[in-house]
Amino acid sequence: MADALTIDLADLPVAPAPSRARRALLRRLADVVCLPSSRVNAFERAVTADLLVEMLREAEPDDRRRVAARLAHLGEVPNALVRLLLRDELEIAAPLLADGTSLSDTDLIGCVRHARIEHRRVIAGRRGVSEVVAEALTEAGELGVTDVLLANLSASLSPAAIERIVADSRTYNSLVTGLLRRPELRPSHAYVMFWWAEPEARRLILQRFAVSREVLQEAASDLFSRAAEDGWQDALVRKALQFIERRQRNRAAIEKSPYASLEDAVLVAEAGGMSREIASEIAYLAGIKPMTGAKIFTDHCGEPLAILCKATGLPRSSIVSLWRAMRRPEEDSQGQIAPALERTFLIYDMMAVDRAQTVLRYWNWSLSSALTPALIRAIREGDEEAVDEYSAPQRAAMLALAADYNG
Repeated sequence: MADALTIDLADLPVAPAPSRARRALLRRLADVVCLPSSRVNAFERAVTADLLVEMLREAEPDDRRRVAARLAHLGEVPNALVRLLLRDELEIAAPLLADGTSLSDTDLIGCVRHARIEHRRVIAGRRGVSEVVAEALTEAGELGVTDVLLANLSASLSPAAIERIVADSRTYNSLVTGLLRRPELRPSHAYVMFWWAEPEARRLILQRFAVSREVLQEAASDLFSRAAEDGWQDALVRKALQFIERRQRNRAAIEKSPYASLEDAVLVAEAGGMSREIASEIAYLAGIKPMTGAKIFTDHCGEPLAILCKATGLPRSSIVSLWRAMRRPEEDSQGQIAPALERTFLIYDMMAVDRAQTVLRYWNWSLSSALTPALIRAIREGDEEAVDEYSAPQRAAMLALAADYNG
């Protein structure tokens, strides 16, 4: 019985090796496809391509690789042939993906969405990646693909692609460095990315994007009196001029406050600790909303304290007062100044008042005035699919606060 079940491998049919005629025919068909339009018309090329596609489906990988390499520098490749080769194994598709001059954005997007991550990495490194292809590459949030795309300075990134990568950088902090090298990164992106950036990246963000408002102040200098004459009834004008004006502290809040000044409130906080009530009062006196103040006071590093103090004209010593109010260590285990406190002093010394005010006011704009019930609900639900429904400051608030609400 055992002998009856024994199969002699020598009796099994052996698949014939590719004949020389097959390889020669593949080469000849590829030659025809590569002929200039003066030698072959579009219909002849299409028929030849259809025959070549059918043969390539059964061909050996090495034969498919040769054909793909032959077509890589061709100015026009029939669509059926492109689709077949682009989604083949990477070693076969790579010549076309990396150097194919005839590939359209449609071809590339189709490959992005239906091939593997290795193919997307090669596409991300292509010269001259367009905005629409870049958006498709960022859809899946794949770190390896996005890293290559950010490093490709010949690629064009749309605002939507940049915003998606900024959102991903909350999870993959290594993307922050690549984003800071991109010319497409706008202050609205950088200011919100600041909240989860590492200390060195934070310093670079402030150096690069903390701009002066001097030009805006000159352009709008005569409009403050006009708005005052109108009783500041236009809410849009009021918000815009509040962003532009030179004065940071809220004089109206000082008149209503139980504290004589912002400095007085800081000293009270130092003595008794930072309660929610006094944190809100400091925020009001500083001309920002309590939510913005809470974000600053709960930051894990402390650089935002430097921005708050510099923008409001508080002295350097107020940083220490606020540090003590939040019960943070001033020294490390070796008795040296705590690194976070030292970085906070560095940012304070580095920043000009006007530039610090720009950063603080943008934070206040994006973290408070933009928050609507719908936005808060979206943050809680992690609904980033609805991001296009919101304005730039609303999207900034969604990104910066999502971790707070979801935590």
